[in-house]
Amino acid sequence: MESSTAMPKAIDHDQRRRDIIDVTWKLIVKGGLEAATMREIASEAGFANGALKHYFPGKDDIIQGAYQLSMDRIVERLTESTKGLTGIDAFRAIVRATMPLDAESRDSARVLLAFWERGLSSDTIRDAYQGHLAGWRSDSLELIAQCRAQGLIDTDASDEEIVREMIYMNVGATVLSAITPDFSDRANLEAMIDGFFERLGVPRETGPGSE
Repeated sequence: MESSTAMPKAIDHDQRRRDIIDVTWKLIVKGGLEAATMREIASEAGFANGALKHYFPGKDDIIQGAYQLSMDRIVERLTESTKGLTGIDAFRAIVRATMPLDAESRDSARVLLAFWERGLSSDTIRDAYQGHLAGWRSDSLELIAQCRAQGLIDTDASDEEIVREMIYMNVGATVLSAITPDFSDRANLEAMIDGFFERLGVPRETGPGSE
């Protein structure tokens, strides 16, 4: 009787990379960037110490993956929140979806804060964020121009000034939600969003989406 040797199970390297990124994301949410050491990431992901190098060249690559995971989740929220909407309703939905209004978006804010900190010493991470910022700015300018052409925005502020205020508002809220959550609770953020649109000449929202 011939003996058979079991074939070794194929390793799904892409899935393992996703697992490592997911673990890193959770560690950053719980304890910030300092908690996401290579040793802790390996331990939480079920790897031997030093095995991460088989999947990522270095820690910056893992951190960038965690950042991309946050971006992907934001895009999912944007896609879902703007489904079927156009004009100023779509613009309002985009602004709301990128603000830390719920637990999930506040978790993403913690990862973004850690990513910005890492970007101070990493050209790769800084360039990645600048690329994201450029795309966000471009998409927003296009939507604002459409709203203005349809008479949905009535303000002397330029399109660039509107985008700049939106970005400053979002980044400020992201930082404060991670550091001083009581100061940036949902009620305050909602009021800030309403004020932003009122300055654009848009009436305060009173429908089901304004709760």
